[in-house]
Amino acid sequence: MTAVARGALAISPDEFRSVFRGHPAGVAVVALLDGGRPVGFTATSVISVSADPPLLAFSLATASSSWPAVSRAATVAVSFLAHDQADLSARFATSGIDRFAGGGWHALDSGEPVLDGAVAWVRALVVQRTAVGSSRLVTLQAVQRHVREGASPLVFHDRGYHRLGDGSRV
Repeated sequence: MTAVARGALAISPDEFRSVFRGHPAGVAVVALLDGGRPVGFTATSVISVSADPPLLAFSLATASSSWPAVSRAATVAVSFLAHDQADLSARFATSGIDRFAGGGWHALDSGEPVLDGAVAWVRALVVQRTAVGSSRLVTLQAVQRHVREGASPLVFHDRGYHRLGDGSRV
């Protein structure tokens, strides 16, 4: 555990979570091959880091069942989900099941799984895994991408799924 900044009091994990319940986030599924077997999980922590070079990152708790595979991965694919893919998000967030058994995905020529119908996907090289608290920040360099024009993204906010539309623009 790292030291708290001078004079600051740490908030509890529940208090911290309450802050992010009010902060909407796009929903993605990070997927990879581990020993020939597909592994994937839902992530709302995917961020753009740099356009030049094209870097993105996500965080993953080391207690996650997917962490051992991610810790070994050289490449991953990140599928950015569309508004009608809440069922896929829920499936890939569920522990103890074969998340790929329900279909709705295909393997890239390089082997990484991507979800069919996603707004976009990025295939990326893992460039760094940084220990941060009880998680790892995994930094990726994008090497391939696909964007489905006109698709609306899936958004997670206050423990529920939402979509953006023309009427939501301010």
